[in-house]
Amino acid sequence: MGAAEPTRRTTCSSGCPLLLSRRRLLAGAGASALAMKMGLLDFASSLFAAETRPAKKLLVRVAFVRPNKDRYWMGWPGAGYDIKGRQKQYTKVLTDEARKLGVKLEILDGPLHGANAVDAFLAGVKKSPPDGIVLANMSLNQGWRPINRIAKERGKIPTVVFSPMGTSFTGHLQATRNIPGVFVGATQDVGWLAFGLRMLNTIRQMKNTRICIVRGRGSTDKKLDVIGTTLHYIPGNRFIEEFKKVTESDEMKAMADYYTKKAKKIVEPTKKDILDAARNYVVCRRLMAAENCQGFSMDCLGPVGRRQIPPPCLAFMRLRDEGIVGACEADWNAAISSRLTHLLFERPAFMQDPAPNTVNNTLMGAHCTCGARLRGFDKELVPFILRSHSESNTGVAPQVLWPVGQRATIMKFVGPGRIILGTGEVVSNIDTPPAGGCRTSVELTVDDVADSRDVKGFHQVFILGNFERPLRQFCKLAGIEASRIF
Repeated sequence: MGAAEPTRRTTCSSGCPLLLSRRRLLAGAGASALAMKMGLLDFASSLFAAETRPAKKLLVRVAFVRPNKDRYWMGWPGAGYDIKGRQKQYTKVLTDEARKLGVKLEILDGPLHGANAVDAFLAGVKKSPPDGIVLANMSLNQGWRPINRIAKERGKIPTVVFSPMGTSFTGHLQATRNIPGVFVGATQDVGWLAFGLRMLNTIRQMKNTRICIVRGRGSTDKKLDVIGTTLHYIPGNRFIEEFKKVTESDEMKAMADYYTKKAKKIVEPTKKDILDAARNYVVCRRLMAAENCQGFSMDCLGPVGRRQIPPPCLAFMRLRDEGIVGACEADWNAAISSRLTHLLFERPAFMQDPAPNTVNNTLMGAHCTCGARLRGFDKELVPFILRSHSESNTGVAPQVLWPVGQRATIMKFVGPGRIILGTGEVVSNIDTPPAGGCRTSVELTVDDVADSRDVKGFHQVFILGNFERPLRQFCKLAGIEASRIF
């Protein structure tokens, strides 16, 4: 007869799981101390007539699966395994990450062990379903029966199982291998628990994300299958109308001055061009706030080509460096790809036009805008040059210089339930001129590809760093198909 489920729970919660506060949007998601001193925090606050609010916090139920004893003898994880100490360590990793993400945890303080305890746990899940489950396995021989049963009977609740080294052999990992919505992290890295929680948070955030897409004449909402993101379409003339309303302000001047000082060089743009770019940023922010959205994309080529607005490239750069989607050409696949990488890795994604280099067997990716906090929203800007928008030779478009020799990831949603995925290395930054194309132009190798013309997709995103494995882990948990990019 197993012990009953522990009834005492520890609750940990803080912060906002869907959208940072106005002050944290800039202070915590990418702006430097210099930007804060220049008044950009007040600038951001002044853009929000109303602030997007989450429906509720992500609730994750956490249980430690182990026998009710103070010390093991023989077998794995062994007598040297400090049961209480390790549970305390795992709890700290989870609570620290929950505090960072704004996630609410319900932690079962005692051990989850035996049939009665599992019955009670599953009954609690059915009666009051959490948004996610974390199971920490702490016993090689006595942990897997409860875990396997919970994995099979929990319903559709996304579930992460942490199996630290010493708690699983190959055979133990087979039963959960193909269960939808379950990922087992079998690793010696205790810190991986934080990423497991981040994956659960990302599933929830993607489902609660609304992306404002400015295109066409009508207004409509489209909720995507699998990933759950809402595409909120508004008429294209809304941006033009809002742009006309924005008057010059000290905050806009401060933003223009910030990029003027931070740029490695300024080639074509004038002071007025840079100020107009700040005006575009104001419009993006106001429309997102008015439409209750957490990301932005627009059909920009039309109004820029008709000279109705200046190119929004610098505004999108700014949004991306704040951890907010700023995507070109109303491409929702690229927009949700960017949102996903922002949430999982806290790095901006570079949406690009792919141009295979058949001489070097590499992939050249080029576009008019790119975030400059490539190493993370809390990291320093990489060097960038302020250029004109290449196709029109007007306004401001950044040429962001990617660090040569660094690993990079290539991915894109090719539907709401499927991504293509690859990796490579940054080979060079391409100047325009003498080359043609967009201002930020990056050349990558593509791992294992025999001919770069075989690379699939258009408007794929580049992310600095090798994130193939964690992306595949997330896809397994979220029910997304991940296939090679060639």
